[in-house]
Amino acid sequence: MILVTGASGHLAAAILSHLSESGVPALGATRHPIDTPWLRVMDFDDSGTISFAGVETLVLVSAGTAEDDVVINRHENAITAAERDGVRHIVYTSLADAGDHLGFALAHRWTERRLRNGTVQWTILRNGLYAELIGQLLAPRDGVIVAPFGDGGVAAVARHDLAEAAAIIAQTPEEHQSRTYNLVGTKAITAQDVADELGAEYRPGTLTDLRKALDSAALLPFQPPMLISIHSAATHGFLASTRSDITDILGREPLDPLAAAAAAVQG
Repeated sequence: MILVTGASGHLAAAILSHLSESGVPALGATRHPIDTPWLRVMDFDDSGTISFAGVETLVLVSAGTAEDDVVINRHENAITAAERDGVRHIVYTSLADAGDHLGFALAHRWTERRLRNGTVQWTILRNGLYAELIGQLLAPRDGVIVAPFGDGGVAAVARHDLAEAAAIIAQTPEEHQSRTYNLVGTKAITAQDVADELGAEYRPGTLTDLRKALDSAALLPFQPPMLISIHSAATHGFLASTRSDITDILGREPLDPLAAAAAAVQG
């Protein structure tokens, strides 16, 4: 049996959808109570609620954005329960190689180390930034994109492709044992590309301008540094490197990240 965590989130829901379309039985897990037979209610903040009984392959979708210690504790609880309950293989959705420069990388790298030092077989999917997220960050206001992305490209990937890759690997995890895949895009898109696609003007502000805007947006304390790190890494060219791992797993070219980014803006 395959179980996918974070089932109320977009990525996990898409993974479950791909598995269903392939005729593969799978369960989802979420902390949000939903009355459906294919869902288990688990709260990774409460280890007593976690049970992976009967699960052979666990797709561990990163457990939400929070402070590092909170996310790490959630992942520790999940991995410990998987070891206890006899899970054979964990597929973990991590962060792309270039993501080391981002403000939310530490919990991912800790979890990768925990898996490598654990007792369950593992596969690590180092996911690139979602094309949909890049579109949202570059959404124009009054026809102008002011987000500071510089001229650097981002090797973004459509969420649909990352979900399909996870579903493919979860079906035959033994073929991907102890492998780490860097699932960034095969081409990089720039803020100017997005502006042209949307018929907008790109007139980037500064990181200081962005911080002021975020500080007034009633976000959680850890969120502004995370968002600023994406803009800074893109501006200074740390997110543009491309790879073919996603193509190799899917057996096809990935979806156009520029189209996915624009669609996220246009709704």
